Amino acid sequence: MSFIMITVLIDMIGIGLIIPVLAPVVGTFTNSPTEQAFWYGVVTFAFGVANFFGSPILGALSDRYGRRPVLLLGFSGLALSFWVTGLATELWMLVAVRLISGALQANVSVANAYVADITPPQDRAKRFGMLGAMFGLGFVLGPVMGGLLGHIDLHLPFFVAGTLAILNALYGYFVLPESLPVERRTAINWRKANPISSLKQLRDLHGVGPLVAVVGLASLAQFTLHTSWVLYTGFRFGWGPLENGWSMFAVGIMSIIVQGGLIRVALKRLPAQRIAIWGLTSSAVCYLLWGLADQGWMMYAVIGLNLLGFMANPALQSIVSGAADAGSQGRTMGAVSSLNSASAALAPVLGSGLIGLVSHLPPADWRVGAPMYLCAALCAISALLAVRHFKHHPPRPADAPAASPSPQSAA
Repeated sequence: MSFIMITVLIDMIGIGLIIPVLAPVVGTFTNSPTEQAFWYGVVTFAFGVANFFGSPILGALSDRYGRRPVLLLGFSGLALSFWVTGLATELWMLVAVRLISGALQANVSVANAYVADITPPQDRAKRFGMLGAMFGLGFVLGPVMGGLLGHIDLHLPFFVAGTLAILNALYGYFVLPESLPVERRTAINWRKANPISSLKQLRDLHGVGPLVAVVGLASLAQFTLHTSWVLYTGFRFGWGPLENGWSMFAVGIMSIIVQGGLIRVALKRLPAQRIAIWGLTSSAVCYLLWGLADQGWMMYAVIGLNLLGFMANPALQSIVSGAADAGSQGRTMGAVSSLNSASAALAPVLGSGLIGLVSHLPPADWRVGAPMYLCAALCAISALLAVRHFKHHPPRPADAPAASPSPQSAA
């Protein structure tokens, strides 16, 4: 577990480095906020749509050849993306390299499959929480570093992130052990190694079914937030790379606190299903509050309120992973990644499109929060679907609390 946590940490620091500066870099090629929002949507859409088609193939390859080589491929794709973005002189270069890196990158899904390989079902929610804490730590260090470096030069964070991706590839090659034994590897079924088939496979898993819609809507809300945050805060509060870096630092701190510690306490008392519902509900409320915020400090206050929201993802991951057998964890996590990639492809169209529509309004106008209101609605629908689904699918043993709760607390 320690090996994959270090790998994920380095990976997320690299990704976090570019978040505060990607939108401003796109802005250097445009002449207005509306044009910047449009092209930022195109650049992020390119990565998402390529990843949507590439993730199930990479997930199937990880089931056949192991997790390690696919992770190495992903690190190489990220290094290429970061370096070319830093050197880009035309918008088309940004779009092209994001297409290539999106097709080669499935680090999140493969890391989740790696954890599933080495973890018994009853401990997966806790382990996914530990992995989430590494994501959080990456977002503590990465965006702040990106904001500070971007304050010096907008392109500098991309070169540092590219170097980290190369270092991670070297670490993976020389240090990271393989998690999937040869006897548990499965042949590739190319007919199923496409996003449509993989999503059908995910839907057909026992106890998952309509939960696909829950994961998809929650993912769409999260990616819409990611693709809108820098544009939204820049337009609403005049934030630059440094201010956005510090705001993401706050998100990372909360992720570490919740997914690295509090979720373990919650899982001892409550099933993953209930945690997922409460987490989705909390996120819906917080998205709404972010949209209504008219001062920068309010964004930080809402981040601090969203304790339960940070628990939703590892809880949902454990439920989906627990429904798959040992030989299909890569395909299953690849299918989840495809679902996330579909959301990542659609989110820029929605988020950046809404920012573009309200960019003519005064920053204090409540309608400027339109992307956040959309996220709130998506999470609210997701929570309602989850309640409906879980009524007909009681917790499996892998999803139950780690400790034996009292009958009253389990009701």
